[in-house]
Amino acid sequence: MQPIATTDAPPPAGHYSQAIVHNGLVYVAGQLPVDPQTGQVVAGSPAVQTEQTLRNVEAILRAAGSGLDQVLSATVYVTSRDYWGEVNATFARLFGEHRPARAIVPVADLKAGCVIEIQVIAAAR
Repeated sequence: MQPIATTDAPPPAGHYSQAIVHNGLVYVAGQLPVDPQTGQVVAGSPAVQTEQTLRNVEAILRAAGSGLDQVLSATVYVTSRDYWGEVNATFARLFGEHRPARAIVPVADLKAGCVIEIQVIAAAR
């Protein structure tokens, strides 16, 4: 197992790695819409928060030698079902023709100011 760490994504807030590479797969820990430069949650719509979260995921995948085009599965946690349209449109824009398996899970609460958290499993290149 190889832990992954990059300053291009927010550092872990607890006892975990940004990602682990094992047996050809990259397991990315749940990421929030936090700007890695400031450490602050990005303000804005669910689409803005989804994009920041996916950019954090992308930075971690890049550090692991992978990318969004290698994502096999994504689990998306949202604080309201009303955000589904914006989340889906942002996924479509950033993933393009690539369509990983995905689940969306409505949750009551996330870190203050966050409406989304995304966890992925990707193939290592």
